[in-house]
Amino acid sequence: MNSFRFNLRLQKLRNQILSNPYYRFQSGEEIAIASQLGIRIDANNATVDDWLRLPGLSIHQAKTLVELSKAGVKFYCVEDIAAALSLSPVRFEYFQAILTFDYYDDEAIEIATKFIQINTATVEVLANTPFMDLLLAEAVVKNRVENGLYRDIVDFQRRLNLPGDVLAQLMYYLKF
Repeated sequence: MNSFRFNLRLQKLRNQILSNPYYRFQSGEEIAIASQLGIRIDANNATVDDWLRLPGLSIHQAKTLVELSKAGVKFYCVEDIAAALSLSPVRFEYFQAILTFDYYDDEAIEIATKFIQINTATVEVLANTPFMDLLLAEAVVKNRVENGLYRDIVDFQRRLNLPGDVLAQLMYYLKF
């Protein structure tokens, strides 16, 4: 009978953790369950809400970690997080079950998230956009001058008669 109650309690806890992406873990046991469920927090891309899921972290500490990440500090292990907060690494050891320390190439992220204003960009700017050659850049500007601003990506595709595979690559770089 006690094992049934225990399993019922664990099942209820698992459901709570799965159904609430902002569930604040209360113990190492809950973190272990979250880990088994595949929940991960990327230390180098975590939000304040992500950090607040960990037991014992204050909002001030969470904001400090986020600000450090935004300033370019990379966390490679729990010892780095502890050092950033001037705390003992032992306090963070059981967080390792759900913390990841992913590596991001800042240059690649900047390139991938740099949008080109399609309605104001010059031929030169467009020609330097990934997946756009000089001929397409010239066609974009010529069509814009002759027919007016592009309303959206559908209008852009229709007016230039772009194949789907080309548009699928360009859409990550264009802003309308």
